[in-house]
Amino acid sequence: MSREKKQLKPGQPAVGAKPAASFTDIVKATTKKVPIVSSAHLAAGRSAEMSEFEFGLIIASNAFNRWAVRCMNAAGMKDITITDVLVLHHINHRAREKKLGDIAFILNIEDTHIVNYSLKKLSTLGLVHTEKRGKEVLYSTNEAGQALCKRYHEIREQVLVSGLAGDGTESFALSELARFLRVLSGLYDQAARSATSM
Repeated sequence: MSREKKQLKPGQPAVGAKPAASFTDIVKATTKKVPIVSSAHLAAGRSAEMSEFEFGLIIASNAFNRWAVRCMNAAGMKDITITDVLVLHHINHRAREKKLGDIAFILNIEDTHIVNYSLKKLSTLGLVHTEKRGKEVLYSTNEAGQALCKRYHEIREQVLVSGLAGDGTESFALSELARFLRVLSGLYDQAARSATSM
């Protein structure tokens, strides 16, 4: 009694045969991962991933700077720089008075003259209150500065934060990324000190 061969449908692989690789699988297998960088000569060393990360950091920091300035414009304050935005938000932080040196330290700005120039500008714009106590000058946001920060917050929630809506995992990812960036900033600071002493 002869066995009948099972009829295969068109395109169905024979029993035991390996499925044919898709075009995408072939491209992935034959394509070498090329890092996306702005300076290929820096990616030629031991850490192409570092160069790729730095390129991401560059474009992300420029995008953030552009966003923060435009958000402040939308909140009603024109002709303001990214430093002005950051300094104003930090002065408004926890409604506590701040010293020039502390503001520069927290924002990791080496040149205090840059922060001082920004403080004078914010004071001229009527957003910051200054008070001298002995040799120290203390800065705090006045009602206009607080209202501007509040308006910025509202626009940020509406335009930026709403785009993060998800299952909550993105909050954990952002927190981990923030921690990584703080660690990396210490590495860059140490490397900067080493480079200065060479």
